[in-house]
Amino acid sequence: MAGKLSGSLLEVAMLLFLIFLLACGCAAMTGWLFPTGEWYKGLHKPDWTPPNWVFPVAWSTLYLLIAFAGARVAAIGGPGATTALAFWALQIAANALWTPTVFGTYRLRLGLGVIVLLWIAVLGAMIAHWRVSTLAGVALLPYLGWVTLAAALNAELIRLNPNERR
Repeated sequence: MAGKLSGSLLEVAMLLFLIFLLACGCAAMTGWLFPTGEWYKGLHKPDWTPPNWVFPVAWSTLYLLIAFAGARVAAIGGPGATTALAFWALQIAANALWTPTVFGTYRLRLGLGVIVLLWIAVLGAMIAHWRVSTLAGVALLPYLGWVTLAAALNAELIRLNPNERR
């Protein structure tokens, strides 16, 4: 009986992970729908801009961690899980909004507003996930770091390209 229950819990955990990963995949699709293109290539960028190859590697890793954190909290449930999952939903929505805002409409300033919202949502998600599962909270730490870097890059692009579309 215990083995059957463990197998069932594992199946539920895997299903939850796949659902959260699918949500991350939907957010990731915005990068395919709105590629950086010539506009981004023509912008003045700071010297510390990561090379282009870093972005898909970083985001692939982050999306796996984000999906893991959400699935873990959903599987554990209990006090705080609802708040954590609400923050998870907010961060993935803001995540999906940033790319079309910047690379679809070329609006760096509006993109900065979106990424500030994303940063707040990721911080809230990290804290709320941490309260349910330390491991889930820790899994979101690299995401907060990456979004911090991305926000700084977004702000610096505005500074270096003051005449870009507002």
